[in-house]
Amino acid sequence: MATTNLINDPTSIVSGKDSVVVPLVLDTIPGGRTLDVTGFTPTVIQAGHMIIRETATKEFKPMPLNVGATAYAALPTGHEYVGVLISSIPTKKAMAGIVTHGRVNPAAAPFPMSSILAAVKTALPLIDFRED
Repeated sequence: MATTNLINDPTSIVSGKDSVVVPLVLDTIPGGRTLDVTGFTPTVIQAGHMIIRETATKEFKPMPLNVGATAYAALPTGHEYVGVLISSIPTKKAMAGIVTHGRVNPAAAPFPMSSILAAVKTALPLIDFRED
């Protein structure tokens, strides 16, 4: 007989910067989305992380990181920016609330945004990227 474990593994997420990096949420992707985290190595996806979507499959994913996981990698071919993660979530349970209209503080984001910020602002005109 098949069984399932109903007890979640204990998880500790430090979310002290969540409300600082995304201080204003005016609109979201209704219901959020489950992210495809294939190849994403951090155990937590921090609030303020860029969320992208594969245009062919419509799969939502966290923006990939460079080899050392210290900065964003380039936007993969066939993908588009769709929003910003509202609150920190464990990678194992990547159920994401994604802001599409509001305010984001790029200085508090989990990774430097300078290399992608111009493209992100063009793709997401309803998000005000403003440092406090």
